Amino acid sequence: MKYGQFIATVRDNGDYSGREEAERVTEAVLSVLRDRLTEESADHLAAQLPEPLDELMRDRDAKRAESYGSAEFCRRVAGMTGATERTAEWDADAVLSTVAGTVSGGELNHLLSQLPSGYAPFFGKNELMD
Repeated sequence: MKYGQFIATVRDNGDYSGREEAERVTEAVLSVLRDRLTEESADHLAAQLPEPLDELMRDRDAKRAESYGSAEFCRRVAGMTGATERTAEWDADAVLSTVAGTVSGGELNHLLSQLPSGYAPFFGKNELMD
């Protein structure tokens, strides 16, 4: 999937008013996800995302992956976007369901296996894929 298609899908999934809002939300959600993943997992995901999102996933300090659940994930997204936590849940759904439709099933399973079960619904899944 090309970058323009990815952003258009996020815009449609999130019912955003325009491209700029979809881009801002995408950057926030993927930045928080990147900090939650190991460097290796972030690199694997980056390999399947369009430019410049691949660079965003690889642009991290040498810090370790942070460990937090889906509620903290949404709090962090809300902090980056200035939205409410409920809106941040909507944003996470819009972006991560687009990610799920972009990456291979194996990569999606790898991602979901790295995260607590509360994250799966953001990707439009209840559990690991068959």
